[in-house]
Amino acid sequence: MNHFEINKESWNKRTDIHIDSEFYDNENFIKGNTSLNKIELDLLGNIEGKSILHLQCHFGQDTISLERLGANVTGVDLSDNAINKAKELAQTTNSKATFICCNIYDLQKHLNQKFDIVFTSYGTITWLPDLNKWASIISHFLKPKGQFIFVEFHPFIWMYDDDFKQIKYNYFNSGEIIEEEDGSYAGSKTAIKFQSITWNHSISEVITSMLKNGLEINSFNEFNYSPYDCFNNTEKIGNKKYIIKPFQNKAPLIYSITALKK
Repeated sequence: MNHFEINKESWNKRTDIHIDSEFYDNENFIKGNTSLNKIELDLLGNIEGKSILHLQCHFGQDTISLERLGANVTGVDLSDNAINKAKELAQTTNSKATFICCNIYDLQKHLNQKFDIVFTSYGTITWLPDLNKWASIISHFLKPKGQFIFVEFHPFIWMYDDDFKQIKYNYFNSGEIIEEEDGSYAGSKTAIKFQSITWNHSISEVITSMLKNGLEINSFNEFNYSPYDCFNNTEKIGNKKYIIKPFQNKAPLIYSITALKK
C-alpha cells in the first residue's frame, strides 16, 4: 500500500468523525453559516462570477461557502468518503458546487478547465511529498493572470511535539513522517486508529516551488494565531483566534501567500 492509499483510508475514517463534530458544526453550516475565516476572506475579496478550483476540499464546507459568495467552484479531494459527503452536503444546501475525487497530482486526467482562482487552505501541503509537482498543477489550472490564494499552518509549529514542549521534527523536508493516531483534531480520542504519512515543508520550499512554475508572489503574511482550536495547549484570545500557550503571541501559527500566474 502506498502513502496515498494509506492517507486516503485515514481521511475516509476521519470524515465519518468530522461530519458530525462540534468542530465543523455542520448543523449551523447547513443553516447558512460560512466556514471561511477572515484571513482567506480578506485575500479573496469579491469573487462573484469567478471560477475557483478548491484543492484538498475535505467534505466541501469551504467549497460551498465560496459558491455561496457567488463563485463557480470545483472542489477536489483524495477521499471518496469525503467527496460523497460533499456531494450530499451540496444537495442539502442547494449548492451548485461540483466535486471530483482524485489525487490532485492526477487532476489533469479528470478535469479540463482553467480557473480565475486556485484556492487551498489549512493543513493541505503536509499530505503532499512533492511541492514542485503541486505548484505545477496549480499553474496548469490557472488562467493567465489567474490568482493562487493559499493559507496554511506555519511550518514552525510542525517542528514541535504534540504539547509544544520540545522540538521533535525537522523544519526542512527530510522525508516522510509516519505516525499513528487514535483521534482527530475535530473530535475526541476514538477506538479507531489512523495511520498517516506526512511531510514538513519549509517556507523557502513553498516559495521556490511557486517561482519555478510561473507563479509571481504578490503577498506573503504571517499570523501569530490560528482561527481553529485544533492543537493541544491552546488559549482563546478573541473570536476565532487561538494561540499556543508556550508560544504566547510570539510565534507564527499561520501564513498566507497570494500569487499571479505570469
